[in-house]
Parts: sequence; structure tokens; C-alpha cells
Amino acid sequence: MSEIDDMVVDEAAVALVYNGISHAVMMATPADLEDFALGFSLSEGLIASPAECYGIEVENGPGGISVQLEIASGAFMALKERRRTLAGRTGCGLCGVDSLQQVCQPLSRLAPAQGFHAAGVRAALGAIGAEQKLTRLTGAAHAAAWCDMDGRLLIVREDVGRHNALDKVIGAMRRLDADPKTGFFLITSRVSFEMAQKAAVAGASALVGMSAPTLAAVELADAAGMTLLAFARGADFVCYTHPAQLSLD
Repeated sequence: MSEIDDMVVDEAAVALVYNGISHAVMMATPADLEDFALGFSLSEGLIASPAECYGIEVENGPGGISVQLEIASGAFMALKERRRTLAGRTGCGLCGVDSLQQVCQPLSRLAPAQGFHAAGVRAALGAIGAEQKLTRLTGAAHAAAWCDMDGRLLIVREDVGRHNALDKVIGAMRRLDADPKTGFFLITSRVSFEMAQKAAVAGASALVGMSAPTLAAVELADAAGMTLLAFARGADFVCYTHPAQLSLD
């Protein structure tokens, strides 16, 4: 038997507090929390645009981390009407939703993906591993990326929760005012219903997952006009919806 030093991924209780009222507590990797808070607020439909978020402050306390968001009064009133508590188990997206009506958000039909091609997907797949620093160190993190159509990784975030990683990317995109029609999301996890819904709410016309999709995710992507690829590994992938929007070069 021998002793060695090992790296273990960090996770902390992160409370999202809107205008002084705690709305959700998630277990998350304590990095890029401003991006996470904004992305979560947008992808969950708590605010309609970044303009409705007036400020974000991260506060460290003995019991965890509190992210204080100041949002517009109209958004706050709507939040109180649909308020839920997320008892944040890692990666559990729909825990605490208190009505079936809250599961599916109304989605506008997405514009067809323009310039989405297989070579770009393969370039992104070849590049993502080098950007997964937490995964290399700990083996316990998911990654999400925003890529241009040629596969360049423009934004990459990691987290113990796959939903959190995607929310961090969505938040970073909106803070940078990136146009969701100019690229695609790449996620290293399976493509669940909520991952597809978050991508669609963000306005992306294409989503690539490195693991399997669920039937609910495929149905949502199909209805929303989103091109969904999964089992994307190396040079291979499976296109589940709207294949006409993907050029095979």
C-alpha cells in the first residue's frame, strides 16, 4: 500500500438569491459563478434578457456561497408566482419543480442552422479535450462549449453538474453578446431533455452531445427546429433531427 497526492474536484452549495429572496440552491463547482447565475436565470426563464439583471454579487459564507442577483421588478413578480426550491443534488435539473406546467417552457421555432458542417463538429471534438482541465485533474467534471461553425471553441466552462456547465456557457455568451445563430453548443455529457431545452432557450440551432440522447430531448429538438447530434466521438456522430441543416462536406 502506498500514499499519493490526488486532485479532487470541488463542489459547494450555491444559493441563487433574487432581490433578497433565495430561489434555488445548487451543488456546483465554485468558479465562473456570475456566468452560472446569469445563464441559469435565462435558461430557466426567470428573466427574458440580460437587461433584466441589474447586478450580480458573489458572497462567500461559512455554509456555502450566495450569489445575489438584482432583477427587474416585473421579472421578480413572475418569479414569485412560479417560485420553486431546488434541493440541489449534482446535475439534477428538475428537482423541486412543483407543477408539470413548469417542466416545458414555451419555445419559439429556431431559425435553421446556417453553415453547420461535419468538419466543424469534428474540429470541436478534437479540441475539447485540451480545454477540460478539471476533468484531466479529477476525472469528475462535465464540460460545455460554445463553438463557431468551423469548430473553434469560443467559450468553455466545466462543472460537476452538466446543467451547470451549460448554464455557465450560456451566461458567458450573453455577457459577451454572442449571436447564437453563428455557432453550436458542444456538451461532453448525455443529451437530456433539459440540456436540449436550455440550448433551445438560448437560441442555438444546433447541439452536439458526446454521449447518448433521450427520447424527450430528440422530440424537443425536432419540434424546436434544432439540429441534434449525439454519440459524437472522434470523427463519428449520429444526427437525430433536421439532418438537412448539416453539411457533410
